[in-house]
Amino acid sequence: MGRYVIRRLLQMIPVFAGTTVLIFVMVYALGDPVQARCGDRACDPATAAQIRHDLYLDHPLWQQYLHYMGQIFRGDFGVAWNGRPVTELLASALPVTLRLTVLAILFEIVIGITLGVLTGLRRGRPADTATLLGTLVVISVPTFVTGYVLQYLLGVKWNLIAPSVSSEARFDELIVPALVLALTSLAYVTRLSRTSVVENVRADYVRTAVAKGLPRRRVIIRHLLRNSLIPVVTFIGTDIGALMGGAIVTERIFNIHGVGYQLYQGILRLDSATVVGFVTILVIVFLLANLLVDLLYAVLDPRIRYA
Repeated sequence: MGRYVIRRLLQMIPVFAGTTVLIFVMVYALGDPVQARCGDRACDPATAAQIRHDLYLDHPLWQQYLHYMGQIFRGDFGVAWNGRPVTELLASALPVTLRLTVLAILFEIVIGITLGVLTGLRRGRPADTATLLGTLVVISVPTFVTGYVLQYLLGVKWNLIAPSVSSEARFDELIVPALVLALTSLAYVTRLSRTSVVENVRADYVRTAVAKGLPRRRVIIRHLLRNSLIPVVTFIGTDIGALMGGAIVTERIFNIHGVGYQLYQGILRLDSATVVGFVTILVIVFLLANLLVDLLYAVLDPRIRYA
């Protein structure tokens, strides 16, 4: 196991380098960050030259990338458009998005897997058909539509929640935004869990366990569920990074000052330091989540062994 983890960590190095190069080039191709800092008026040539020097923009792009990576490895992500270090923005925004993502993942696991297992065990019944239709509708509706509808109904019309989240972003305030963020993935988890259960419920090892006289609950939990969860765990693991990056829409709707909000502000103002810094953190989270998923395979299926 230890050798496998080391090998996977080494494999992350070229993936991290490739994604950060791509992000760096794309961000700096969006526009001129110097002009963005000057606003609507044209920059004074001396001021523009000083800004370019301070931001290391007076060097070739490959040197800018190496300089920026050297800063990141020293814990320096640069300075944002408002003069604050990007690390300060990360320290304030990342915990908020992590709380939002954790709640969204819990919704996926608790609601999605439960519905998927129950409908998979009752294939073809009215509850199964209704769940399939409901998840199809959820997948078809964009997140911003769901978010604005729930915000209006629960926050404005019925006054059950605050229309926008406070600066503290407590867990109770993040329940509805997390549900909005998780709805599409929750629907996919439900359908994936159902399909996996339907396939495995007729497998030989399940029939053997039933023939041995094992209790139904033990057959479902110890045998059927563990094998059926492997594709679901894969999806949820890859979805962690997608949820954190895809929180831009949800955080904008509910005025949550998390990673998505800061990314939106950075893109709006062509703030390359903020955008590259935040996306770099998201890449690291995504890589670590995939490593965790691979390690969970051996827990769910004892037949899987790592050399």
